[in-house]
Amino acid sequence: MPFCAMSVLASVLLDIGHWVVWVMGSAGLLGTVLPLWPQTYWWIRVCDFPRLQIVAILALALGATLAMPQPHTFMQSFFTASTAVALVYQFSRIWPYTPLHRKQVADATRPDDDEDYHISLLVTNVLMYNRDASRCLGHIRHYRPDVVLAVETDDWWLSQLKGIEETHPYTCHAPLPNTYGMLVFSRLPLENAQIRYILDPEIPSFHGCAVLPSGVRVTMHFLHPKPPAPQESKTSTRRDAELLVVGRIIQHHDGPTIVAGDLNDVAWSHTSELFRRLSRLLDPRIGRGLLPTFHADYRLLRWPLDHVFHSSHFRLQEIKRLTHIGSDHYPIYIRLSYEPNGWQEQEAQLEQPDEEDHEEATEKIQEGIEEADEENTQRTTR
Repeated sequence: MPFCAMSVLASVLLDIGHWVVWVMGSAGLLGTVLPLWPQTYWWIRVCDFPRLQIVAILALALGATLAMPQPHTFMQSFFTASTAVALVYQFSRIWPYTPLHRKQVADATRPDDDEDYHISLLVTNVLMYNRDASRCLGHIRHYRPDVVLAVETDDWWLSQLKGIEETHPYTCHAPLPNTYGMLVFSRLPLENAQIRYILDPEIPSFHGCAVLPSGVRVTMHFLHPKPPAPQESKTSTRRDAELLVVGRIIQHHDGPTIVAGDLNDVAWSHTSELFRRLSRLLDPRIGRGLLPTFHADYRLLRWPLDHVFHSSHFRLQEIKRLTHIGSDHYPIYIRLSYEPNGWQEQEAQLEQPDEEDHEEATEKIQEGIEEADEENTQRTTR
């Protein structure tokens, strides 16, 4: 090939490369800037989820920008600097959920076989349309959790899981055909167990108390709010409000507490952080890893949607993401050790809510109530 033709081809390929880098970088910058806008539209709030993927896109764009010959223009310099700043910001949002960060929840010191002061949970979104219960039942039999929380459960799933009542006789169920059903099975006695519909008459949540063999009572709140998605909810308003309503309840309770479920939100979102400040709950993922649970079928599109938050009365014995059960979510297994003597050390790491946090929570809850009332009115008039 003549030298001139090769030179032209190289120039074309370089131009294409520049455009690819600009598109990647611009997508990463847009995904970084949009969540800073305090709006609840679904197309804004979904940008909270893929921060790890945005970090990868920005890193590739910045690396390519620095490696490729670039024109020395103001726009190019601005693009490079913006990409670097966005990369640092995005990484700062997720780095607490890496082993690089100090653990927020200390490792347990009680012996592993001290059953009187341990509580274990298996949290799983089974995917209502998944008709293979064998793998979920296999995890329950293998790990023998004290409490099983299964969401997206209809009557078929209740019939499949009902057999574990032999070992988990304390139950509280709300099977539904709308992908928001909830089943709770417990080996531990349950007190004041109830299903509540906090904002939406179609979205159940569990509230109750599990009694450990030692007599310690653990308050539990299990949630599965709607995600901000066009086919589910056009805003995150009610999801945020439901989580903050529970945060307000916990704020006035000093006993051992656990909040778990498919929250359809990531732990680094503004609302999740506000919830943790209000409730004073800890996240055992901090300092240990992301443990992304969704989407189970797409390795490059995963983020942590299923959570277990708990009060500082507990230390961590074990947490792990379990293997595929045929759902689009992986199950989470966690075992906590009741060790209240170390609560001051753990709680010292928590940010305390200020007046602005309380005002924001009140505003978000009110907005959620108003949106729910409006939708319920429309539903009844159809």
